[in-house]
Amino acid sequence: MNWLLVFIPITLALEHWAPQQKLAIFATSGIAILPLAAWMGRATEHLAERTGEGVGGLLNATFGNAAELIIAIAALRNGLHDIVKASIAGSIIGNILLVLGAAMAAGGALHREQAFNSHAARAQATMLTLAGITLILPAAYKVAAQERAEIGLVPLSIALSIVLLAVYVLFLAFSLKTHSDLFRGTEPAAEEDKEAWSVRRSATVLAASTIAIAWMSEILVGAIEPAAKALGLGNAFVAIFVVAVLGNAAEHSTAITVAMKNRMDLALSIAIGSSVQVALFVAPVLVLLSLVIGPHPMDLAFPGGLVLIVLLAILITGQVAADGRSDWLKGAQLLAVYGVLGLTVYFLAV
Repeated sequence: MNWLLVFIPITLALEHWAPQQKLAIFATSGIAILPLAAWMGRATEHLAERTGEGVGGLLNATFGNAAELIIAIAALRNGLHDIVKASIAGSIIGNILLVLGAAMAAGGALHREQAFNSHAARAQATMLTLAGITLILPAAYKVAAQERAEIGLVPLSIALSIVLLAVYVLFLAFSLKTHSDLFRGTEPAAEEDKEAWSVRRSATVLAASTIAIAWMSEILVGAIEPAAKALGLGNAFVAIFVVAVLGNAAEHSTAITVAMKNRMDLALSIAIGSSVQVALFVAPVLVLLSLVIGPHPMDLAFPGGLVLIVLLAILITGQVAADGRSDWLKGAQLLAVYGVLGLTVYFLAV
């Protein structure tokens, strides 16, 4: 994976010497983000080495979503609100369908059946359902209010964002403080890694990879629209199924790795927890940030198609997380749903 770092100087060279080659710049900057996200995930895993599965999953989801947040802020500064919303939706479904599905499939290939804390998984699935409900309301308001929607849509989105942030803080207090015993993993604690990085080294790697991802993200976002046009694809497809996957690269690698080690509690905490964080923290933060950056404020009125695919993804995730058991077939089912959603959006875009 580290050899992919060579794409950073290639991207910078293209940006300087051949700025008209947007498709090549999009491809090289996207590939360059992958090893950076992997380093970010590795540093986070070392930071979480001596914490429980819940805290470890939260740390990994938080720093894993840093790439997603950076990409979204870059798009927000350019007024690309449609791409921001598509990226948010893509991140949510990518984590709970692609990342979780791949983790369950990989873990199930090595272990006949794996157990996880169903109470914690159901609690996170319920938070996702709350987020899905919140996404429906601004879209419904836009349809019901019609001409008056432009006046009240942004204030409504700001109010909903504040509510979502408050609920997310309450969820953190519930899962990490008042009811942390309910979120303990089912597997025995892992042995301490004698080669774990120091906090200073982990923080340094995190800071360096975050800065580099921010740099590559600025270049990536600037090339999205011309690259999508060159490929004959819609901006929505590229944002949902390409940009979001690149932004979630850290979660992909870490969740699959720990699932193969039979640590499904941590894998679920990373995958579902990351979607919860995107829906209840990243999205509202971007709405509030749009008040001070970008040409105009962003609202939470997602297009109907995006709301539908998010709700369908949340629905099957709740079913999978209900019994506290996983196997390779459940992983294949989640991947199949991700595939059919991708095919549908693709044929809508071409």
